[in-house]
Amino acid sequence: MAFGAFDVLHPGHVHFLEHARSLGDRLVVVVARNSTVEKVKGVKPWFDERKRLAAVRKLECVDRALLGNKRDFHAVVRRVKPEVVALGYDQKADEGALSKLGRVTRLKAFKPRKYKSTLLKKKELSEWAKC
Repeated sequence: MAFGAFDVLHPGHVHFLEHARSLGDRLVVVVARNSTVEKVKGVKPWFDERKRLAAVRKLECVDRALLGNKRDFHAVVRRVKPEVVALGYDQKADEGALSKLGRVTRLKAFKPRKYKSTLLKKKELSEWAKC
């Protein structure tokens, strides 16, 4: 299982999800709700949760994608019962609480100076400003 906002789906996300998929037989991806993205990142997502979910579902390495729980982050983990929970290098998560629900693995970054959503959004905004 892997989690994320996936608000600008980029090669870093794909690398993360492919690595997460290699840790087990199936990959279930939990896409953060709009309200969760706002709460965790302090900004509204660029893309609605349904669009982000649809984009993640199209990835070949993803067996199942679903939206997270608005109130209880761990509810989906308890329901799905994954053997492994893969966390990104920069994800804020209570690893202690998650480890009670399954094995937790923190994955390394893939070109974080190039493929990081906040950097890509800043680059996009600067390109729009030139128009």
